[in-house]
Amino acid sequence: MTALDRNAQLQKLRDSLRPGQRRLADWRGGPLAVSAVPGSGKSTGMAAGAAIAISHFQLHARKQLVLVTFTRSAAANLKAKVRHHLKALKLPYNSFIVQTLHGLALNIATHNPEVSGINLETTTLVSPNQSNRLIRTAVESWIHEAPALYHRLVEGQSFDGEETERLRRQSVLRTEILPALAYTAIHEAKSSGLQPADLNRIGQQAPPNIYQLLDIAAGLYGQYQTLLSQRGLIDYDDMILAALKALEDPDISRRWQSQFFAVFEDEAQDSSPLQTRLLAKLAANPDVDPEAIGYPDPPNLGDRGVSPNLVRVGDPNQAINSTFTPADPVFFNQFCDANRPDRLATIDQAGRSTPKIMDAANYVLQWVNQQFPREEPPFRAQAILPVPPNDPQPNANPAPLGQGMELLMNPADINVSVQKIAQKVKELIDNWKEEKENTSSNALPAPPTLAVLVRENRQGRFIREVLEDSERLGFDFAETTGLKIYDVGSRDRNTQVPLEMLHLLLFIERPHSPDYLKGALRVLVNRQRIPTQDLNPLATNPEQFLYPGPLEPPLTHEAALNARRYCTSLLRARFDLPPYHLIPFLGTTLNYNQSELATADKLAARIAQQTTEESSLSTMIGALQEIVSSERFDAIEAEDTEAQYTRAGQLTIITMHKAKGLDWDVVFLPFLHAKLIPGESWIPPQGEFLGSVSLPDVARAQIRTYVHANQTIPEMQTAWHRANDLKKAEEFRLLYVAMTRAKRLLWMSAAKQAPFTWSNPDNLQNGEPCPVLRPLDKFMRERQTESF
Repeated sequence: MTALDRNAQLQKLRDSLRPGQRRLADWRGGPLAVSAVPGSGKSTGMAAGAAIAISHFQLHARKQLVLVTFTRSAAANLKAKVRHHLKALKLPYNSFIVQTLHGLALNIATHNPEVSGINLETTTLVSPNQSNRLIRTAVESWIHEAPALYHRLVEGQSFDGEETERLRRQSVLRTEILPALAYTAIHEAKSSGLQPADLNRIGQQAPPNIYQLLDIAAGLYGQYQTLLSQRGLIDYDDMILAALKALEDPDISRRWQSQFFAVFEDEAQDSSPLQTRLLAKLAANPDVDPEAIGYPDPPNLGDRGVSPNLVRVGDPNQAINSTFTPADPVFFNQFCDANRPDRLATIDQAGRSTPKIMDAANYVLQWVNQQFPREEPPFRAQAILPVPPNDPQPNANPAPLGQGMELLMNPADINVSVQKIAQKVKELIDNWKEEKENTSSNALPAPPTLAVLVRENRQGRFIREVLEDSERLGFDFAETTGLKIYDVGSRDRNTQVPLEMLHLLLFIERPHSPDYLKGALRVLVNRQRIPTQDLNPLATNPEQFLYPGPLEPPLTHEAALNARRYCTSLLRARFDLPPYHLIPFLGTTLNYNQSELATADKLAARIAQQTTEESSLSTMIGALQEIVSSERFDAIEAEDTEAQYTRAGQLTIITMHKAKGLDWDVVFLPFLHAKLIPGESWIPPQGEFLGSVSLPDVARAQIRTYVHANQTIPEMQTAWHRANDLKKAEEFRLLYVAMTRAKRLLWMSAAKQAPFTWSNPDNLQNGEPCPVLRPLDKFMRERQTESF
């Protein structure tokens, strides 16, 4: 290809992009922040910008462009797009690499083991189940090492010394509150580059509190790190810390910076401080003193002088992980603000949705920011705009199905809500069939893709059960619509089968263990075999709970009696059944569906194969523990395992979080109640003895205040209020993400009656709708009137 031909091809590629995307194509070095709205084609712009940069800077195998994403599937998708452009431009494929952030960090660390301390021959990545066990062990070790701090927690706000209450509080602390505090504090601290000693120092800066919270967090963190080290294990944060440690060596740093000409980061709103620091270090100019490079933002914004070649693309309004992971959108917002106006691009034109859906999403963004004024508003002020008529995206801003936007404020209850969804799906399928019959051309209309998005998996399970019950629904859904129900949560639950079996078998073998009894009770609650309740009083004294003597006070609550009946029936099964029949029996007891029962049968067969020489309950548990630890057991799907979430011919039921990055022609959002979105500040009754705050949330808020370089660490009550504000902001962003998954019809509703808790969907009470729904309903009605 001649230079003239390539230039023409590059110009054609640039011309195919939208204005915001063209800023990526025009990048010529230095930092660039790209804030993009949902459906605006971030990956399309990144791929085109990457190909043009590779051509402009003549990149090759020893001077590469690095594209960083957060998931392997996103990496594969982005890589395919870039290779497509490079093939057309006849440029080398080895001029770029696409990696997940952790994969990139591990690559750097393992190439320099003598400095990073990570050697794949002696180091193993800790699995989630291993990490959970280590945290529980760290809690026990900390209790032994810091008895005074632990006893202060047991005393709580007040304590009369009663022994049963002491045992209950100890159970709550050991199995719930301290593991949650450890998990939160460890990940927040490590993802920010903080050591246990740093948490101690932050605790000294914080206002005094009766529990010395950050000292406890530091102790738990230290115990966890000791356990990792003793076992030769690392976690994902250790990968990034090790990579940064390697890059502190000037020669190693120069070598990697010379290899990587620039870094393009996708989904930048989900970066942690440590990840941001790693990418800025890699993108820096190898010929510049590293001390001249500021963090998180460089002081000089000119073309790769001091400034790094760092392009960060994201959408702060789709930051929906920050309240339960170390992801923190503050840093991407700061990066955007630091680089405005010359080095901030906004991709605000999106072709995904019909205009009414975009209007609704924009209204929610504006309304929430007006109602919740804070230093950091929930949303970045950027509206979604339609694309121009000549946009190259096929069927951009498609015509609506029906009204395009439907908001039902008055279904009587959640059962009626599901019936309304089913009726709407039937109507849409009937309309599609009629349109297909009336179409004479070869271009037959495609069936609409459909999804129901829920806040939690228990809602999805309820919807599936109603849709599969023709008596409750009023008609046979599958037969009438011809659609398959694809419950994504049900598929995910299959992967929990080995762990659930392990919890139940451990209890059956050692029923006198409070921890094993509580583990079994949790499985029964999660599978909705027994009602949600405080399990700690039941598990504190197993013998008294399971087989009370004549002098023991009787259980008065039906929920507790039901729990006892299930547990004693499990224990009887040990004597009534041979060991190899226990797992199928337990699957039936938990009311497993077809896929889960098949998975349980496969699990039983594998364990039987591994324990042929000695078939006993103990050997079964040993084999099962090995399976759970290695996490190498594939669930069996009754449906096609390769089925895509967005294919036609099915109604997908999926959580709002899992739906991010996907889209459908029609999206249903039922059960939009204020209790879940934006939610309420709530302390579980079993933890109220510690006060009216959540210790893990308080610790996260205090650590983030320090990481954000704020001088004053808030006291516990202020930190708790701040944590709740952040949670509400994130819940509204989650609603925004869910709304923007719809292309042609968005259906929203909040029933008048909803469950107190979704673990018991039959216990209905009056429910307030999400506060934005009534103003949104009024806004859409006014817009409808104006259009006539």
